Amino acid sequence: MGYIGAHGVETLKRYRYSGQDHSVVAKYVLQPFWSRCVTLFPLWMPPNFQITLMGFMFLLTSSLLSYIYSPHLDTAPPRWVHLAHGILLFLYQTFDAVDGKQARRTSSSSPLGELFDHGCDALACAFEALALGSTLMCGRLTFCYWVVAAVPFYLATWEHYFTNTLILPVINGPTEGLMLIYVSHLFTFFTGAEWWAQDFRKSLPLISLVPLPFVPEIPLYVIVLILMIMFAVIPTVGSNIGNVQKVVDARKGSMELALAMLLPFIALLAGVAVWCYLSPSDIMKNQPHLLVIGTGSAFGYLVGRMILAHLCDEPKGLKTGMCMALVFLPFAIANALTAKINDGTPLVDELLVILLYCATSVGLYMHLAISVCHEIKDALGIYCFRIARKEA
Repeated sequence: MGYIGAHGVETLKRYRYSGQDHSVVAKYVLQPFWSRCVTLFPLWMPPNFQITLMGFMFLLTSSLLSYIYSPHLDTAPPRWVHLAHGILLFLYQTFDAVDGKQARRTSSSSPLGELFDHGCDALACAFEALALGSTLMCGRLTFCYWVVAAVPFYLATWEHYFTNTLILPVINGPTEGLMLIYVSHLFTFFTGAEWWAQDFRKSLPLISLVPLPFVPEIPLYVIVLILMIMFAVIPTVGSNIGNVQKVVDARKGSMELALAMLLPFIALLAGVAVWCYLSPSDIMKNQPHLLVIGTGSAFGYLVGRMILAHLCDEPKGLKTGMCMALVFLPFAIANALTAKINDGTPLVDELLVILLYCATSVGLYMHLAISVCHEIKDALGIYCFRIARKEA
């Protein structure tokens, strides 16, 4: 059974991308730079494979470095790793911006390109969270940093579903957010990761001048996480919900039904949180890479299904299909719960469980990505990784 129905095929042929980027930094600094960069790529180079995918590989390399030099993300890697993280993230951002320009330059824009681009971006949240975890030396809280990236991304996709326009505000994650992160990587090249892991009063000497007798020692990376939630996540989510509310009201629709589309994502976060709480082996601390990659892949599947429903105008069965990403969690939770009532001994070794969880999530995402690529290229008569159109 395919992912795209007959109505979806016809809708794909009429689809046109719409986006707005209100970032001042992007408009006056990065866009001119990206416009120059795109001229470095030959006209025969397809944007999807050799630009989008190459950009994604930079982050894959970055996360691999984090695993090699800081398996639990709570020890300091060599300082050159932070420099590599910063450069690789900058290259990812550049390639991610240039792929769309290359598509317009070669007249090869298509719904497949949008799905491919946003699908890679969804997975990028996980791989960059792992790189950032090694730089901040935040260990178990790396998963929380992934959540901080995933929530605005999912809400932006949800907003796009209703408004038909991807709106990036004056300060946004893909521009200023990534810039702050790769600047943090480069800064850590000079200070070392320990700077983020020590008490915030030691990292920021001016604050130590203010008497805070009742405030316990708090690592700086915890303060950074709190600030990101307060000043980035909450305002962005509020804006997303407000924009969807306007569209729903204009269409005289139900905001409750619109919010129901968030339930699979909420269930994913809640399920993983319960599993982590019950975990006999403390998977947040001991298996951060597997946890983030497994959950990030399930997240990518949810995002992919929503984008596909928007591209094809086929919302029927969307929430049911999205729940496929959640099928493994009840078994993982039940296994962890068994350990709680069985003197810490689970039915199945938890390392095997999280390996299966990761493999299942990655497999589900890959099935979606490969199947949809084939279905869209056949529907539109195009190639995935070539610019020329198929002959009728």
